[in-house]
Amino acid sequence: MGPPLHTYKHMPCTTFNRLFAIIYMCAIAALIYHHFLTLLRHSTTFISVVITTSLLISDLILGFMWATNTSFRLRPILRQVHPENLHKVLDRKDFPAIDIFICTADPYKEPPMNVVNTAISLMAYDYPPEKISVYVSDDGGSELTLFAFMEAANFVKVWLPFCREYNIMDRCPEAYFGSQIGRDEVESKEIKAIYESMKVKVENVVERGEVCSKYMTTETERHIFNKYRIPGFARTNHPPIIQVLIDGGKEKDTKGQSMPNLVYVSRGKNNNSPHHFKAGALNTLLRVSGVMTNGSIVLTQDCDMYSNDPHTPKRVLCYISELSARPNLGYIQFPQRYHGLNKDDIYGGEFLRLFVANPIGMDGLQGPSYVGSGCFFRRRVFFGGPLSMVLPEIQELRPDYVVQKPITTEAITELAHHVADCNYETNTKWGDQLGFRYGSLVEDYFTGYRLQCEGWESVFCHPSRPAFLGDVPISLIDAVSQTKRWAIGLLQVAFSKYVPLVFGSRYMGHVMGLCYTHYAFWPIWSIPIVVYSFIPQISLLNGLNIFPKVTDTWFLLYVFLFLGAYVQDCYDFILFGSTFKKWWNDQRIWLIRGLSPYLFGLVEYIAKHLGVATQGFNVTSKVQDDEQSKRYDQGLLEFGVHSPMFLPLTTASIVSLFALVIGIIQMLSVWNLEKLFAQFFIAGFGVLNSWPIYEAMVLRSDKGRIPIKTTISSICLASLLCGTLDIIILVANDSLLTS
Repeated sequence: MGPPLHTYKHMPCTTFNRLFAIIYMCAIAALIYHHFLTLLRHSTTFISVVITTSLLISDLILGFMWATNTSFRLRPILRQVHPENLHKVLDRKDFPAIDIFICTADPYKEPPMNVVNTAISLMAYDYPPEKISVYVSDDGGSELTLFAFMEAANFVKVWLPFCREYNIMDRCPEAYFGSQIGRDEVESKEIKAIYESMKVKVENVVERGEVCSKYMTTETERHIFNKYRIPGFARTNHPPIIQVLIDGGKEKDTKGQSMPNLVYVSRGKNNNSPHHFKAGALNTLLRVSGVMTNGSIVLTQDCDMYSNDPHTPKRVLCYISELSARPNLGYIQFPQRYHGLNKDDIYGGEFLRLFVANPIGMDGLQGPSYVGSGCFFRRRVFFGGPLSMVLPEIQELRPDYVVQKPITTEAITELAHHVADCNYETNTKWGDQLGFRYGSLVEDYFTGYRLQCEGWESVFCHPSRPAFLGDVPISLIDAVSQTKRWAIGLLQVAFSKYVPLVFGSRYMGHVMGLCYTHYAFWPIWSIPIVVYSFIPQISLLNGLNIFPKVTDTWFLLYVFLFLGAYVQDCYDFILFGSTFKKWWNDQRIWLIRGLSPYLFGLVEYIAKHLGVATQGFNVTSKVQDDEQSKRYDQGLLEFGVHSPMFLPLTTASIVSLFALVIGIIQMLSVWNLEKLFAQFFIAGFGVLNSWPIYEAMVLRSDKGRIPIKTTISSICLASLLCGTLDIIILVANDSLLTS
């Protein structure tokens, strides 16, 4: 038996998590019993029934979401790989070929230089270059992106040998030149000058919005860019464009070494064909790469997440090379990690639970979910389950097909264009039984879920040095817009025939089914958050007690449930290397998500199913403004624009402030803290979390403050809401009673 390539151990907190889960579930059951008791015995008026029922529904949802979240804590494991042993069991010539997929959709929201840096960092892997092929999908159909990669194809000829010679770890040029000069100062400065020249040229072209004639130095280049100038060409209506920018079988770098393949792909589109967003682009790359190189390993990578560790493929081989021991292994998922986060992560953009804690929990089961980037697949997983292969319509797309011809061969090029055509998938199994799956805006979640239901397993690889680093949104509108798209996509799965609680549990087991159920129902967090953001505060304004008195035994149950959930969540953050301040900001942004993207995603999903027109897919902007970046580094929330997405959270913050101030005044005249303490605490907790919102409303004068229009609208809504309910309560002559 050879040296181990990977090991794992169970986390010591597992036993505690299981015991706490039993105790906490009993407490939740007791709370629900208390609500039913109150509803049946003490709710004597319409208003009291409405409030008690709202609290019951909210606590049922909170209990359900806590229970599904606990499924991640039942069997967490930590893995470690040993790539230093790889050479003892695998020869370098036997390394499998890797096809790398990068998707971009808008050269203005996703700057081409960012995408170029991502591609270059992946081409520079410490891996046989002749076994790497990078495919760039340009769903924006933009000549600007193609031009940027044509320039990059020249730059990598000097960059790759430089990285190899000096064993550079930061192989993303922007990251490397932004942090150091390098070991050989003269050569490093020369290469930096080449890079800066390329960068200026690309950014000038992007600013002009077209590739002008002075940048077309050959007849071949003019012919290539003329494809974008044919009559009727548009980003949603054009034939497939496939351009081999580097043919690794022919071209060499400046040191005479082989180079990876680099292929630009813009799939064919017309106004009548379904686009399926990113999943459609990935399936096109899967087919194009299949007929060109057909690498047995496929890496999907976001266009703004560059490689931070050139040894990452060798870590993957530590799992792939032992397939005989685990034949159902389908993919290896790395966590999404980010550079440039401000020290306290004000937007919760690190998503520590989603990208680290939960995958570690799922790794002890059937494996983590697919999160869209940093994932190495076996190509075989896209063609049916481990024991039931689904054959594609042509032999060249089979996962075991061996490509014998060079990628620039006319027959290969023609077939690549054919499988990239907009009508190719018509009457085929693509998106259902083959490839990345259609049916949800979150194609990553849905694809990973379907693959695991078919019997595939996965592992989570979390090295100490992040394998990939990406950008995070630095404005609140970008952060919530991204999350709203996720919310809609998750609901599309939650209310489909593939509902994880039933379908997933049947094929993966109950605990894995609960894990996927937790994600699928993320948007319903908005219901209890909205209820607890308004009902206790408005009741406090009217002096109505809707929770048990401090001296009541039931009050201790509320204290235990609140502290238990929050302390455990904080403990998880500290356990996985975060800080208390980051956790505090994460729970604040969770409340904001509940009042903004989750709520709007839920409403938009319902509206769509009622036949009401809604917005389509939106690309999150990766462009960073200098002033925005400065405010982000200072820890200031960036509002800056008037948006309906901001109205619920600003309105809730004003209502909490109203309730807290009036509650204090009432207690000074009539001391009733014993009865109203719970509502007083909730209002105070809301005010504490809303401090950055008050600051952006009143104290700040920069461009990132909340617009006056939003502030005035929120004050009006808060006044209307409180005033209307006051009248209803007075007319109903309600007097709520609790046990």
